[in-house]
Amino acid sequence: MNQTPQDFTTLEARITADYPSLSRRLQQTARFLLDHPQEVAFATVAKLAEQAGVTPSTLIRFSNSFGFKGFSEMQQLFRARLVDELPNYTERIRAVRTATGETPDSTQLLWEFAEANRDVLEQLPGRIDPQTLERALDIFERAEIVHVMGARRSFVVASYMAYALQHVDKRTQLVSGLGGMHLEQLKSMGERDALLVVSFSPYAQESREAAEEAVKRGIPLVAITDSSLSPLARIADVSLMVHEAEVKSFRGLTASLCLTQTLAISLGVRRDKARDDNDSTESPVTR
Repeated sequence: MNQTPQDFTTLEARITADYPSLSRRLQQTARFLLDHPQEVAFATVAKLAEQAGVTPSTLIRFSNSFGFKGFSEMQQLFRARLVDELPNYTERIRAVRTATGETPDSTQLLWEFAEANRDVLEQLPGRIDPQTLERALDIFERAEIVHVMGARRSFVVASYMAYALQHVDKRTQLVSGLGGMHLEQLKSMGERDALLVVSFSPYAQESREAAEEAVKRGIPLVAITDSSLSPLARIADVSLMVHEAEVKSFRGLTASLCLTQTLAISLGVRRDKARDDNDSTESPVTR
């Protein structure tokens, strides 16, 4: 049994390979989907069915035939493709308006972003395994210095983590990549240090190189990423999976920031408790 495609490229290859064996209606659907990927990314099932000249149930049947639970699950791959190929926000906004025929006002967007982020925050505790969280904290606690790396969109999360760790008195070094010197900055990592890399699809090359450098040198690696199929998740000592909100192809950082805040404050609580425990075992000083 073929595995459900995890990205648009794999889906496109599967559709192409299976096309001859599809029914006439499903072939018609396949041609429309691959010819109009931008529209597929955002339009409703009803609108797409009308444009393709098929029924909504045909679109659902098509997605089921490739292992998806529903059409919206398959549609996510079309949206991810658009995000990867249109990193420019202006182009992405234009693509959304073209595909949906909508021009949302600011209040509507505020509600959509707020509701989407609220949903991912409610789901976050259930997605993070408690033991995995503790293992990440163990690594940070043992490290002399925690180096933190995040490129492009992920830089916001990485920089906050570095800021928060410094405020709980944990020695921290932000790998900023100033002047394109990511690898040069990583050379300062010592054998008793640790590296936290934050990276989401399409996974910045700088972040992948940083993770590989840590593994090569035997330095503990913690990754905050978005999938078990992430190149970071496959090599990290501990991987924390975060699903961010997405509105009209624009992905948030709310869940990732919440997770990093939890990590930093939890580490601070550990360190404070350890100091109290040490104080309680010392002999009282008489004056």
